[in-house]
Amino acid sequence: MQAGRFITLEGGEGVGKSTLAAGLKASLCAWGLDVLLTREPGGTPGAELLRSAILSPPAEVGNWAPLTEALLFYAARSDHLDKLIRPHLSKGGWVICDRFSDSTRAYQAAAGGVNHETVEILERLCVGEWTPHLTLVLDLPLAVTRQRLGARAEPRDAIESRSPDYHAAVRHAFLDIAAGDPARCVVLDASQPVGALLANALAAIDRRLGGVT
Repeated sequence: MQAGRFITLEGGEGVGKSTLAAGLKASLCAWGLDVLLTREPGGTPGAELLRSAILSPPAEVGNWAPLTEALLFYAARSDHLDKLIRPHLSKGGWVICDRFSDSTRAYQAAAGGVNHETVEILERLCVGEWTPHLTLVLDLPLAVTRQRLGARAEPRDAIESRSPDYHAAVRHAFLDIAAGDPARCVVLDASQPVGALLANALAAIDRRLGGVT
């Protein structure tokens, strides 16, 4: 069973998860906690290989079918949990993960059309009881996220390149997930300045996870 604390960051493209994750790790380490910062898909060598295959499919593959994509995500997640997340939590450490199962629910199920029951079967098989203690959902209007993605120097990956309607469905799915599980999820306004967003995230962690400051 988990001895540490498991925090996930969720939201659409360009909402600032990576920046917030780095700020959270620095702050929680300053509180004296043993914090692991990781991401999905990825975090382990095997999962990083799958990340590359998912986000940059070989030319001969083309686009993955939504169900195939979900299976690849859960294969990466299973390896990630087995080799990195569970061991760190079991020794009492804290884990901050940039994306986790809610992203599969939002992208591959709600927006991609994979049956939700199929995703939940995969969730039980691969994740089981190792669900996050707290999920911070960063929300931002799609017009702002498109501006942020357009300002990036690197090309968009296979998922970032999908249609505005797809990303609108993803955003609504994250808000629906948060509304359906308020004990676990906190929605944060990602349009705030970086410092204010970090402060609000830390306040949510302190409030929800037992006063860790």
